[in-house]
Amino acid sequence: MLSPADLDTLFLTFKVASIATMLMLLFGTPLAWWLARTRSAWKGIINAVVALPLVLPPTVLGFYLLVLMGPAGAIGKFTSWLGLGTLPFTFPGLVVASVLYSLPFVVQPLQTAFAAIGEHPLEAAATLRAGPLDTFFSVVVPLAKPGFMTAAILGFAHTVGEFGVVLMVGGNIPNKTRVVSVQIYNHVEALEYTEAHWLAGCLLLFSFSVLLILYTALKTHPVAHPLK
Repeated sequence: MLSPADLDTLFLTFKVASIATMLMLLFGTPLAWWLARTRSAWKGIINAVVALPLVLPPTVLGFYLLVLMGPAGAIGKFTSWLGLGTLPFTFPGLVVASVLYSLPFVVQPLQTAFAAIGEHPLEAAATLRAGPLDTFFSVVVPLAKPGFMTAAILGFAHTVGEFGVVLMVGGNIPNKTRVVSVQIYNHVEALEYTEAHWLAGCLLLFSFSVLLILYTALKTHPVAHPLK
């Protein structure tokens, strides 16, 4: 059975994933809209930067975030100047690292959904004298609903399964930064395989359920499907 410590790590993990997903949708939506619409020469570079966590080893990303957010790093100096201290080995630092690591799983489905809308709905809204914000929330968001659903589900699920980045940036502090993937590692390291099985089984069931829901929901919306 799951111990109180295991339940604490599950609660902390889902808390991090929930906050990170909301932030990724908040910042990822305008970024995805810009990438889907722009013809700027910077588009390829920004696309590459956003997708970098897909191919970069998590420990590499975690190391550079640790340096940047540390006392001598640019981000660390800025947060210290604001009176917030440094972010490594804190819950906010864990959220920031999670957002950066899982961002492509939110931006790419949204970018695909926005690009698939085409020009005709936007032109029709313009003829009705709808402003940019009105067009976006009244036309774009409803048409891109499958993309938003995909982005939210994949962003949340990917954050739940993080290990390398969260271990590098957050460490292994109980009730503060110890997430479920790190707790599984702790159980295995201590040869507590029964406990590890329970936690790993929970993540396996969660991951399968998420993918089942995603594939089932997107049957009628293949255009927004990021995994094909």
